[in-house]
Amino acid sequence: MTYETIKTDRQDAAFVITLNRPERRNAISTQVMDELVAAAAEAEADAAVRGIIITGGESYFSAGADLNDAQALSNGVEMIRYFQKWHRTCRALEENEKPVLAAVEGFCMTGGCELALACDLRIGSKSSSYAITSARIGTVAGAGGTQRLPRIVGPSKALEIMFDADPIGAEEAYRIGLINKLTEDGEALATSLAMVEHYATRAPLSHAFIKHTVYTGMQMDLVSSLDYEAFIAATIYHSEDRREGIGAFFEKRKANFKGK
Repeated sequence: MTYETIKTDRQDAAFVITLNRPERRNAISTQVMDELVAAAAEAEADAAVRGIIITGGESYFSAGADLNDAQALSNGVEMIRYFQKWHRTCRALEENEKPVLAAVEGFCMTGGCELALACDLRIGSKSSSYAITSARIGTVAGAGGTQRLPRIVGPSKALEIMFDADPIGAEEAYRIGLINKLTEDGEALATSLAMVEHYATRAPLSHAFIKHTVYTGMQMDLVSSLDYEAFIAATIYHSEDRREGIGAFFEKRKANFKGK
């Protein structure tokens, strides 16, 4: 499939999506959103893909939402539709059956940060930085930042980050759990690729059900979520992958998972 604002590349088990608007510092336009959704679906449909990596390249991840799109909106209805498109884009990553990783070099600002927050894991280099700067221009983050950030770093820390509206460095981002792994500069993508290759040795059905159960269960009370977890665990117990995994364990061999 041909894209204009992103690049895609298969690297072994990984499907790499690179934001490709250098003239706009990878600002995320509505076209970028549409192409991200399409690329995520393309990767999900390929059984050989075991993880999706979103990156902005070697210099930066993204400067945020393309403000030209927002400035062109003339009324509340258009604004709601615009943010709904953002939400569909982020859900396309959260609801994708594959693990989705953000590989971050350089700055990851506001809409770009919100996109990274919708990924399952974030891998950042030592020079990477993160911010939701809405308070600087009199707005509120509308692409999920006010909801996903506190779920990742806690409400108080999320409020501090959004009240300040200043970038935080990679060391602090790693300390508070905003990023999962901290790498040397230029190594975020390589680390992400290595992680996907490791995930390729695990059961793809397990990854899909784990993602679904975690994200769905977080919206429930604890008792309901535990009941739901038990239901999912019982369901996957009848899969071919479960039989293969346990068989390989007892036979002391490498499992050959098929995602069935």
